Amino acid sequence: MDQHRSHNPNSSYQNRLSAYKRDREESGRNPCGSKHSRPNHHPYNKSGSTPRQNPPSSQGLSTRRELYERDFPVYKQPVEVGCFSLDSERRFFNDSRQMRYYVEPDRNPNFDLRDGYKDRFIKRDDSVKEKLDHILRWILANRLKLSSKGTTASPCALDVDVVTWRGHLTKLLTSPYETKEGWLLAVTRFRGTLYISEVETEAARRDRETRTERHEEMMYWGYKFEQYTCADNAHSVPDTGGVVNTNEAFCTVVQTRLADHRLLFSGEVDCRDKDPDAPAPPACYIELKTSAEICTPKQRSNFHRFKLLKWWAQSFLPGVPRVVAGFRDHEGVVVTVDTFPVSKMSHLIKNEHNCWKPTVCMNFCCDFLSFVKRIATEDNPSVVYLFSWEPHRDVTYSVHRDSQYSFLPHWYVEEMTSS
Repeated sequence: MDQHRSHNPNSSYQNRLSAYKRDREESGRNPCGSKHSRPNHHPYNKSGSTPRQNPPSSQGLSTRRELYERDFPVYKQPVEVGCFSLDSERRFFNDSRQMRYYVEPDRNPNFDLRDGYKDRFIKRDDSVKEKLDHILRWILANRLKLSSKGTTASPCALDVDVVTWRGHLTKLLTSPYETKEGWLLAVTRFRGTLYISEVETEAARRDRETRTERHEEMMYWGYKFEQYTCADNAHSVPDTGGVVNTNEAFCTVVQTRLADHRLLFSGEVDCRDKDPDAPAPPACYIELKTSAEICTPKQRSNFHRFKLLKWWAQSFLPGVPRVVAGFRDHEGVVVTVDTFPVSKMSHLIKNEHNCWKPTVCMNFCCDFLSFVKRIATEDNPSVVYLFSWEPHRDVTYSVHRDSQYSFLPHWYVEEMTSS
């Protein structure tokens, strides 16, 4: 629980591949470009200036939606290359011990999400910033799966361009439509791979430190819904009287490619289909969400325009096919449960005026990664390129050496360098 590839966003990954290849051939060598792009609407423009085509040394990247309304970029079907678990004390295990299994509830279950908040809740300390550490531990334990297949002279220790969390990519996908929250992303190039790790903004820190008790309890509700609908194995039932411990997590690690960007990222998975004939991961995974019940057309429109965008981005990236949502009343009681196939989410928004478009999301993410590749050129674990964005502004960056922003730990650098 956290957060379309062609003109028909709902066909399968495989059905789109030939169309993608044609698009790439027609758009030339720039995999994120489009033959339909107009030079005076180039997305790379200096902060605050009139949009125009700029040389690669341009200092900013626009998030204006209209710049990204072109053909859907190539996005290969994500493949799970591994997984890991974090236990009740946040210890890393290179296995699936924290995997849970979905138990379908009644359509109108009346789950009380407040139950256990006062006496059966262990909350993870979210002031502790783990950065990429868990993914890095997984990489060290699974190097043979990722090592370059080329010659020993290859500059890439890993056969990927980008390593990050799924949540960071989700923020990129939703940026063209985000109006409230900015972000900071630290980027380090090390042995040919770009590592991207989020830095908490001052605004996010203030929000975290000043949350109301009501807000804290509502955050718990999402985890409690998981407890009502998940079992520890395929043959058991949910333990709704147990402790909710948000330190525990099961995470998938997937590889895919967005245009010419080879991605390796990890994201938390809520549960999987318990049917033994279910498809292999990630297609058997299920995302669980809670949301306020929808009582008016305005509430439905807001749900489609804002919440569904984040649900789509979060699940589309790793190839999770469905979201199960518990709709709750003001008192925290789940009154209905609905399933949303990710491939059909864009159908739900087609009647919304000026709503989000999957192609805009993916093209912006693609162009951002191209922007980062051009900027973050020094291969040095102590150098951080800090990319900053606020709504209605361009993405800008600054460079920092041996600073508070450095995030690749010594144990990872030493292990990767010594081999």
